Amino acid sequence: PNTLCATQLFSCFSLSIIRPQRHITHQTPTMFIPKANRIAVFSYLFREGVCVVKKDTVSPTHPQIEGATNLEVLNLMKSLQSKGYVRITFSWQHNYCYLTPEGIEYLRGYLALPAEIVPATHKKAPSRPDGRDRDDEKFAGEGKPAFRGGNDREYRSREGGFGRGGGM
Repeated sequence: PNTLCATQLFSCFSLSIIRPQRHITHQTPTMFIPKANRIAVFSYLFREGVCVVKKDTVSPTHPQIEGATNLEVLNLMKSLQSKGYVRITFSWQHNYCYLTPEGIEYLRGYLALPAEIVPATHKKAPSRPDGRDRDDEKFAGEGKPAFRGGNDREYRSREGGFGRGGGM
């Protein structure tokens, strides 16, 4: 009559007592980058249009950017990639970061630059002249006869050597 079986005894306990549920939040750690370093990285990226970052998290400096560590540059490029401002190609332990048109507009607003300033990758290369006159005197000197229209065998020594047709 007043006896409880094991199932009735355990049913009165909540599962939260036996196994407490934990609310696990997956937050990625935030890296605080000094504003001077952020501006240095962004201005370099905007000026060049591309940036190469070696996958080396312990390097104290980035080879092209003064003041910023390699880890800071790597994380800034990842952040810009997640927003769609940079396209990253990874090859041989290096990240090759290319600025997208959206990234150009974002960095132009962030750095407060006028519309006339564009990255180096968007500038037109100076046009080369169509043709130039070669100085025939420059190429009219004495050289090896094989390269000056001589016989095929003239440049080889007559004493022989090793291999086919060797003198021994």
